[in-house]
Amino acid sequence: MSLRTYHDPLHRGITLNASDAAEAMVMQLIDAAPFQRLRRIRQLGPAFLTFHGAESSRFTHSLGVFHLARLALERLLQFDSGLEEHRGLLYGAALLHDLGHAPLSHTGEEIFGLDHETWSARLVREHPAVRAPLEAYAPGTADGVANLLERGSSPHSVIKALVSSQLDCDRLDYLLRDSYSTGTHYGQLDLERILSALTLAPDGAMAIHPKGLMAVEHYLVVRNLMYRSVYNHRLNVVCNWLLEQVVSTARQFGAAHVWADKIMATWLWSLNQLDLDTFLANDDLRTGYHLLRWQDEGPAPLAELCKRFLNRHLLKALAVQHLSHSNQLEVLTLARQLAERQGFDPALCCGLRHQQQRGYHPYKGGLRLWDGRQLRALEQASPLVASLITPADSSWLIYPREIHGELQAALAT
Repeated sequence: MSLRTYHDPLHRGITLNASDAAEAMVMQLIDAAPFQRLRRIRQLGPAFLTFHGAESSRFTHSLGVFHLARLALERLLQFDSGLEEHRGLLYGAALLHDLGHAPLSHTGEEIFGLDHETWSARLVREHPAVRAPLEAYAPGTADGVANLLERGSSPHSVIKALVSSQLDCDRLDYLLRDSYSTGTHYGQLDLERILSALTLAPDGAMAIHPKGLMAVEHYLVVRNLMYRSVYNHRLNVVCNWLLEQVVSTARQFGAAHVWADKIMATWLWSLNQLDLDTFLANDDLRTGYHLLRWQDEGPAPLAELCKRFLNRHLLKALAVQHLSHSNQLEVLTLARQLAERQGFDPALCCGLRHQQQRGYHPYKGGLRLWDGRQLRALEQASPLVASLITPADSSWLIYPREIHGELQAALAT
């Protein structure tokens, strides 16, 4: 078939035409096993325990990012036809930017200690089913995509901005998609207005026409709200912490006491020996199966952690960022003492989790306004955007719900 359409819940029909060389390349990349693996990687990791609809995959998101990159390129070609020569690079980078995600997406990065950009680049450079279509399109495309994903280097700043900036196609898609799948309404964007406002500054870099200022302000506020209400939700914090304890505990007990198949054994105890095939063989299905086995057969501490996660018998989280660091440690000590009195192992159920979020970073792919006469940094033109630059810290005390009353009483005195 020369035409193929993916029916996306957000973008509707995403149609590819095999008679177009760049889109034929995309079709081959989608059919490759490393990309199909993304169907088995949840976009939002363990957030399905907080938002029951959060079941979308990295596969779906990656198609959406490609779709938006294609729309943005068509818009910007009106200002610089020379961008056409970078179409294959943009399509490849947009589609494959998440190829190297570990199981459970960003949570997997944290618990296993991997960087998805590094693995995405390695798969692009080394996996035949990924490298071959890119090189068939144009020699050097595979290395170009890998360098863009891993190092942020690109022959044209516009291509880099569309893949990684404060207003890239990745962020536009995941805000829309994650809002949709979690049932929240913060992620509603005026996507059409944002895309129509894309333009080029006199230096050839991407800029925003002032007519799109409010749509971009809204996008940045939306991103801030999504981090506060979804990505950094207290139960997501708890789930991520629990999974970190699962992997840490399994590693501490070692292969002599914890069952793992050959693939998971490498991920747990021989991470420096991780090759392409072993990396690709792990996904949410394999990791989930190991959690089930460990719940039934693992050492008691590991089994308890897995049971908590699988049965959603979650710990509680209390915001403590208003306390000094020393006071946070005192509260943690108190929680551990209370947990131990109740018969819990405090090492497995009490902890502190710190995060920092900046709503807008002017020095990392910062945006500029260009009206044909004046070029201004976005934060200079918008007090609202300027207010988002200051980072916001959050700190959470994690503890068993069984000590909640005692802990609250102790803190109130």
